[in-house]
Amino acid sequence: TGTISSLQRQLEIQEYELRTIRSEKEMLQKQLREQKDQLQAMTDRFCSLTEEQRKEEAMAMIEDENHSLQQVVMEQESQLAKQNELISELEGTIRRLRIEVVTSRRHIQEQEQAQKEIQSKAEALEHKELQTQVALKRISSMFERYRSKIIQAAFNVEGSLHPQVELSDEQVLQEMQVRGSSKLSFQQ
Repeated sequence: TGTISSLQRQLEIQEYELRTIRSEKEMLQKQLREQKDQLQAMTDRFCSLTEEQRKEEAMAMIEDENHSLQQVVMEQESQLAKQNELISELEGTIRRLRIEVVTSRRHIQEQEQAQKEIQSKAEALEHKELQTQVALKRISSMFERYRSKIIQAAFNVEGSLHPQVELSDEQVLQEMQVRGSSKLSFQQ
């Protein structure tokens, strides 16, 4: 979101610069029209002078005015070309920034979706872990009951002594095998 806001700020700045340049362009075009109107007014004024004076003054003024107007037109055309180039660059930058904003938003949505999926999987794993713990406790409890029954069965035989120390699972199994084989031989 920080990248998107930064890109949007850059986009707003670029659009502001574009509007400023366009307004300067309009102002230059307005100045050019005003100078053309001034030239027309001077031309009209010369018409009221005598023919010869008019010709002499008109030629001198027209040459001066033409020269200055040519310089102004050249300067304005140069500025206009620069502004058009800058406008093209700004429009390209704006397009690029818009694409970056869309790409960033899409990337953020993909990350949010992936995060939701990971969270869902984590919750499922937690649920399975709880189920496994419950099953493990149940199996441990059943194992302890069977173990105690085995110990009782092994040492409830007549003539056997109850152990004085706690027996390991292997010792219980060996005792069961010994008792079982002696019981089997007795029955035979």
